[in-house]
Amino acid sequence: MELLFQLAVILIASKVAGDISVRLGQPSVLGKLLVGILLGPAVLGLVHETTTLEQLSQIGVILLMFIAGMETDLDEFRRSGKAATFVGLNGIIVPLLVGYLAGIVMNMSTFEAVFLGLLLSATSVSISVQALKELNKMQSKEGATILGAAVIDDVVVIIALAFLMSMAGDDVNLTMVIVKKVLFFAGAILAAWKLVPWVLKKFAPLKVTETVITAALIICFLYAYLAEVTGVAAIIGAYIAGVAISMTDFKREVLEKVETIGYSIFVPVFFTSIGVKASFEGITQNLGLIVILSVIAILTKLIGAALGAKMARFSWNSSLGIGAAMVSRGEVALILATIGLDSKLISQELFSILVIVVLVTTIVTPPMMKFFFQRGDKQEKIESIA
Repeated sequence: MELLFQLAVILIASKVAGDISVRLGQPSVLGKLLVGILLGPAVLGLVHETTTLEQLSQIGVILLMFIAGMETDLDEFRRSGKAATFVGLNGIIVPLLVGYLAGIVMNMSTFEAVFLGLLLSATSVSISVQALKELNKMQSKEGATILGAAVIDDVVVIIALAFLMSMAGDDVNLTMVIVKKVLFFAGAILAAWKLVPWVLKKFAPLKVTETVITAALIICFLYAYLAEVTGVAAIIGAYIAGVAISMTDFKREVLEKVETIGYSIFVPVFFTSIGVKASFEGITQNLGLIVILSVIAILTKLIGAALGAKMARFSWNSSLGIGAAMVSRGEVALILATIGLDSKLISQELFSILVIVVLVTTIVTPPMMKFFFQRGDKQEKIESIA
């Protein structure tokens, strides 16, 4: 029965906090993230992290990225391939180098310092996707570039991590890591072209309720599962599934119903649960290091990705908006941090510090995106009038 109470509290608080955030001129997702901290053990203690809540949260982020895939403009996505590559790679190189140097300064070994750099190179755009939707940038060139760069970022960082783990002595077959990823993307693209439309057409005439949406969710969850199994993040699999659905005649029907399912319960649980994970235990003793690593995490990804966007000839405001969207490390960095802790590449104390740093990057992403993108829109209006 405790779960029912926690869900009721989360849904009420997230909607109210989102509304307040919008009224204060910020994206609603910022309020949802902050209210999670308020509800969690760190403050009020009304909501606690449980296995069931975590699983509901996972469904939430998967549905969010599935929706993002369905809303992607494929023509714009194809045109943004070069820009996405610049943004993705620059957004890895700068945090990796600065993170490595920070690790050396902290007296880490070479492997530990490289791992810290890789962790700071990670990106999770699940938060950015919601901000893009609220800013009406989802189907823009900037939105397509951000989503494409996130896919590149995920693949490169995971392969680099596998290489590091194999060098550090862990039993990791780098060739198999790469082969599995290639097989996933090849199979996902082939299935999107041939299998997904066939499945939807076969399910549509069945004499039971909501057959099309059920088929779409099956496709989404299978893509997410297979992505996770092959070492690609589940959110990337869900995103590709959404793109596959967008190429069929069932796109509008599926999109409307998945948005209803997702935004009514699962997505609010995801946003709020990020804040619930916050723990400020020992924060005073390590406050200086938390501030330094947070500044490094924000600036390196912002500057690196923005320079990549500028190389692709975006304006400075759009470039900084794209860079801001890549700042959130989210669940991807938390997964990497857990791997580092299990492999003894980082200490328990540093793990706790990094969890707070990841939370900071996640919270600052939506307002930064709004600031840069809206400033760019105002500049464009001024130039068009002139």
